[in-house]
Amino acid sequence: MKAMRLTARGSPLELRELELSRPGDQELLIRIEACGVCRTDLHVLDGELPDIHCPLTLGHEVVGHVLEAGSAVERFRTGDRVGVPWLAHTCGVCLYCRSGRENLCTDARFTGYTRDGGYAEQVLADARYCLALPPGPAAELAPLLCAGLIGYRAYRAAGEGSSLGLSGFGAAAHLLAQVAGHEGRRVFAFTRPGDDEARRFALELGAVWAGGSDERAPELLDAAIIFAPVGALVPEALAAVRPGGRVVCAGIHMSDVPGFPYRLLWGERQLSSVANLTRRDGEEFMALAGRLGLRARVERFALADANLALERLRRGAVTGAAVLEMPASSSVATPAARP
Repeated sequence: MKAMRLTARGSPLELRELELSRPGDQELLIRIEACGVCRTDLHVLDGELPDIHCPLTLGHEVVGHVLEAGSAVERFRTGDRVGVPWLAHTCGVCLYCRSGRENLCTDARFTGYTRDGGYAEQVLADARYCLALPPGPAAELAPLLCAGLIGYRAYRAAGEGSSLGLSGFGAAAHLLAQVAGHEGRRVFAFTRPGDDEARRFALELGAVWAGGSDERAPELLDAAIIFAPVGALVPEALAAVRPGGRVVCAGIHMSDVPGFPYRLLWGERQLSSVANLTRRDGEEFMALAGRLGLRARVERFALADANLALERLRRGAVTGAAVLEMPASSSVATPAARP
């Protein structure tokens, strides 16, 4: 099968031929239909995350069908459609795993970062961390597996206030704007300065106001979520929320946060981050997405055009989410026997 491989940090991905082994007892061999292109993939590509080992296949928003299931797999069978998210494995025994916080597991592994991901025609994944998906086109479901899931965790962390600011109106924010609208919340969208297309997109999705990150919303907000990896937005977001408001940083990587006066935090404002996701997050969010009929707005790219998709994402030139689509004729050859 074919995969777009990262062979060295900072280098363009290369299309390579690979042969996967048969799935282990708890694994699934999956024929990929679509894989979302996430900003975290850029952080991996650029070496901004620790312990990156090459060669590596990026991609952690994977939608596909099971080709073969390991002997101990109980939840899925051949032919089932599944989603493969960022969280790929946890130890199950550490303090965090035992207290329902497996997203903080000290021995976790991650799809497209510490194990091969979905910029490929096939992938091996631990069935215990795969998700059942609502119906819909694969390309429109793929961004739910990270942009949606991490966004959902940040959305819950932001609390139940009626006014919500979203900074960085990309894949995650455009999904959350739909969720918040269904729940009767007012969304205030902060985009790159001068990005009129993103402003129009936010308003089209129900935002009550959209402006540049260098502008102030017309009122103080109950909460704000920062998706853009720009540390300078943190004091701006604190200034935008009312006393008692919350600011949640949703990215896995962010540039340094500049110093700011204590008065921005004072008034019982809260500043926090979210990290990774739990399987419970995934199950809850996929159920919510199914009830709402939630879909991502996507720009589609061929597997071989992964570098183009990443570069467009880097420039902020993607409206909604970028997704790699695999042709239905992708190789489905029986894998080699596991040694």
